[in-house]
Amino acid sequence: MARQKGIIKLKGTIGDITFYKTKDGHLAREKGGVDASRIASDPAFQRTRENGSEFGRAGKAGKTLRTALRTLLLNSADSRMVSRLTQSMIKVIQADLTNERGLRNVIDGEAELLVGFEFNIGGKLGTTLFVPFVGEIDRVSGSITVDFDSFIPANMIAAPGGTTHFKIISAGAEIDFEAEVFVTATSETGILPWDMTPTSAISHANAVTPGSTKPLFLALGVEFYQEVNGRMYPLKNGSYNPLALVQVSGL
Repeated sequence: MARQKGIIKLKGTIGDITFYKTKDGHLAREKGGVDASRIASDPAFQRTRENGSEFGRAGKAGKTLRTALRTLLLNSADSRMVSRLTQSMIKVIQADLTNERGLRNVIDGEAELLVGFEFNIGGKLGTTLFVPFVGEIDRVSGSITVDFDSFIPANMIAAPGGTTHFKIISAGAEIDFEAEVFVTATSETGILPWDMTPTSAISHANAVTPGSTKPLFLALGVEFYQEVNGRMYPLKNGSYNPLALVQVSGL
């Protein structure tokens, strides 16, 4: 892979060189690789096929999780979140000790490995929200909850410059990765002032299917706002908003 320089940037293929644009700039690379039909049938590429199968499964699982949390991710995701989540899903699949290589999946893997996944590298929950909280997943009742005692926002939330207000958001999700369907419930506080005034206690209860046998997730985040002439504006279009998976219950 080579980086294109100069005023004129090329796209397309000239001879054996392909020119293309990525988030990292205009690049060029030599055409090559093994024929697809050989990869699909040659015994020498068995491991390649197995890796490809599991990579595809990880990609689908990541997409299903993202879709389940879409309403929260609209304001709380970085540009490389999709690829980072796929890599995390691969680790979940590789933890499957039940199925053979190439057939491993999220259901038989360790979904709990996703605990702590940050959807926004630009604003991590772990370096933003310092308030102690209690998150709980009650599989029997289908209740996915998070509770906070009263706290002083300016002391316990590291907000970006220009912040005047914030709100706490959460979601409970029940996900069937095989069928690619889900049940999601969300909660949020009102928009609260980011100052030295103690908040009230905060309790979020997100209901999914009671007695579910699917993996369950609790996501928690913060959204920041700036008040201008009595109106609230999302700060920097959400680029600082943290969101993370804080509880996961897989089966």
